[in-house]
Amino acid sequence: MNDKIAIENDLVLIYFEDNPLSFARIESILPDSKPDWFHVKLLLLQIPPQVVTWILRDVYISGTEFTMNGKRMRLEKVVVPDEATSPELIDKQNETEATGDVAGKAQVISLKDIKKK
Repeated sequence: MNDKIAIENDLVLIYFEDNPLSFARIESILPDSKPDWFHVKLLLLQIPPQVVTWILRDVYISGTEFTMNGKRMRLEKVVVPDEATSPELIDKQNETEATGDVAGKAQVISLKDIKKK
């Protein structure tokens, strides 16, 4: 399976003229009446959130550049890192192991207690 192919519920980064513009979640991908074209419903993760539907070829969903109103666009699937493999967590774990510091371990903080202050 190709990891570049975006599917429903995937997070994508939308590029506009080679610059990152916005993150979006793919809500649905439905076939169009034309072969190899799809109605891609995107939830734009911005303020305020917005839902748009773009009609795209299958290769555009996989990251191939396309144009909209003469402007270059591209979708790039975002690979969300595992919590256990995020660089910050690995660095913190290595630091804790090297120093033997158990105070570096995660702890639960009550939001209720914070709110009282």
